[in-house]
Amino acid sequence: MQPIQLFDVSSSTYTYVLFDETTRDALIIDPVDEQLERDLATLRQYGLKLLWTVETHAHADHITSAAQLAEHAGARTAAPSGCGITTAAKQLVHGDVLNFGKESLRTLHTPGHTAGSMSFVWREHVFTGDTLLIGGCGRTDFQSGSATALYDSITQVLFALPDTTTVWPGHDYQGRTHSSIAGEKSGNARVAGKTREEFIAIMDALNLPPPKRIDEAVPANLHSGIRHDAHGEPQCGAGAAQQPQVQAAQGYAGDVAPQLACAWWQSGDAVLVDVRSDAEREWVGFIPDAVPIAWKQWPGMAMNADFDQALKAAVPAGKKVVMLCRSGVRSIAAARRATELGLEAYNVLEGFEGNPDGSAHRGQLGGWRKHGLPWRQN
Repeated sequence: MQPIQLFDVSSSTYTYVLFDETTRDALIIDPVDEQLERDLATLRQYGLKLLWTVETHAHADHITSAAQLAEHAGARTAAPSGCGITTAAKQLVHGDVLNFGKESLRTLHTPGHTAGSMSFVWREHVFTGDTLLIGGCGRTDFQSGSATALYDSITQVLFALPDTTTVWPGHDYQGRTHSSIAGEKSGNARVAGKTREEFIAIMDALNLPPPKRIDEAVPANLHSGIRHDAHGEPQCGAGAAQQPQVQAAQGYAGDVAPQLACAWWQSGDAVLVDVRSDAEREWVGFIPDAVPIAWKQWPGMAMNADFDQALKAAVPAGKKVVMLCRSGVRSIAAARRATELGLEAYNVLEGFEGNPDGSAHRGQLGGWRKHGLPWRQN
């Protein structure tokens, strides 16, 4: 069985989708934000349920779509613990295993390109990120890089894998798609047959220019791909209000602050609908007595009849409905659909968790649970 290999031309980045052929549970490695629609289309094409988004490291040349995939597909985010990606739900350490259906992905700590870099083993395949490329390796001159650590990661960790292991790199700039451990042992220009000292000398002499997008990519990737503008305001999600009041919106009744949404709900004026997946509520927490109706519609998918039917049954005539997700992407789409069904529908600003860095947008909002509103941990 082979992984699905996808390519981003602008950054020469490879993204990989792995899945269980029976359950259709899947994970994605190193997704790119500009390829979100492509990746969602791939999941639809193969009929896959995305369980995990996985990073090999905090990238400097592109921005990940991990946070967006968590919103649109209900995935859980995972990243190496040594990379400082604090928004990842799962902080990976060496030897961890991620399960998807009956398949599993095993982590290998392979520092050098960055201090936290990881490679991932699946069956007879290894996904090496920027640690080991075809005929080369990642640079070591920024982001806590270390030529010494990279040499040891390649020669002692990756080269310890069976020679027949297929190598799937994070990038290639010459159109090559994969290699093998045996091929890299014998033919990698930077490391094959080189002593540690020779390798360090090669890496020190590269004198490469910095990645073009490093100043925007690294800060965004430390927050699972959520970018901030010059004022520190997120460019993803629903936005925010200065005060807990209703704000105008397009296609639904409006955006409402968590406090006001809670007041409507507790007074009986509105039904609170949590559109996150069952898995998210289990991992992160849930709101007692909120109506759980998962929003499973990705961009471009046909309308979900089950969602429509459940929503109509949950909202009595004359009552508002307030929609809540993780941070306000799915709940906007769900509020628009509810409006199409004839309901007075609102989106809860900042969602359940608020901004991924834990701060309040414009100093006012911070998500449902950050305001001390009712919720529980499983």
